[in-house]
Order: sequence, then structure tokens, then C-alpha cells
Amino acid sequence: MKVYTKTGDSGTTALLGGERVSKYHPHIVVYGELDELNSLVGMLHASLTTGTEREFLLGVQADLFQMGAWLALLPGSPLIERLAPLREEQVRQLEEQIDIWQGELPELKSFVLPGGDSSAALAHLARTVCRRTERGVCQLLDALPEGAYRIQIQRVAVYLNRLSDALFMLARVINVMRGVSENVWHPVAH
Repeated sequence: MKVYTKTGDSGTTALLGGERVSKYHPHIVVYGELDELNSLVGMLHASLTTGTEREFLLGVQADLFQMGAWLALLPGSPLIERLAPLREEQVRQLEEQIDIWQGELPELKSFVLPGGDSSAALAHLARTVCRRTERGVCQLLDALPEGAYRIQIQRVAVYLNRLSDALFMLARVINVMRGVSENVWHPVAH
């Protein structure tokens, strides 16, 4: 199979269900952002050499790939019936991991500036892309009709909300693991 098809040269692309839409169609924009997030999570995974954090990130990547499939469909597509539904447990697993990490870390008493170890900084970057992706999914939700498809896309939004929190916690965990102090924000008085 060739990597290039030339079918997108006119400014359109195919969704998973075969519908051709503009390359700036809201679904294309959002799953492009999701793909960017998944790539950053992959970079973060590659920057870590050991630990359960790597397994966690692989699980996140699998979840994001599944969510990308949902975003690559339009409401009413016959392929919706063939996709594995997103489960509330996926969000619950993120929450459980956040709680574990939070229990291992010193209490946060100040705002943390993104940075520290290079892997922690990458986790912060992934967190900000996650928030942008979440905003895009929420914008897409506003235009979707009520129904089973919308429920699945709502689950994507909730997952991304928790994932951004998990990536923040992971940045803190990485800094502790690597013995790097976090930079805290000190407001300037005027």
C-alpha cells in the first residue's frame, strides 16, 4: 500500500466512514489535535527509560487512538456500530493513577511553572496540547445532535480533562524521580 494517495490534493480528505470533507472540517481539526497529543505522549514515553509511567503512557496512547476513530466518524455513520464504545472505566483509571501519584508527592502549595527535567517539561507540553484538544472537542460537541454518538464524544472530552490533570501530576512525579526541583511561581507585587 502506498503512503500517498493524491486524493487529498484538492483540499479534501476522507473520514473513517468514507465521507469526503474539507481538510479544515471540525472533525479533521479535532482528530488532528488528538494525533498531535498522541505523538507528544509517544515522545514522553520515549524519554522515560523505566517505570510504570511508561506502561501508563502506552495505555493512554491506545485510548487516544480509539478516541481518534470516534472523532473520524460523523453522527449517523454506519461504522459507529462497529467501534468499541468508550468506557467510563477509562476515566476512572486516570483518576486512580492521579490519586496514586498525588499520594506520593509533596503537597502543592504554589503554582508550578512548566519545566524542570526535560521529560517533565515534555509532560507539561503534552498537558497544554491536551487542553487545546479538549477545547476543540467541546466546540465540536456544541454542534452535535443528542444521541449515542454525542455521548461517546462527551466521554472523549471528560477523558481529555482528566488526562491533562494526569500529565500535570506525571510532570511532578518525573521531577521527583530525577531529583529536579520544581520552579514555583512567585507573583510580582505592583
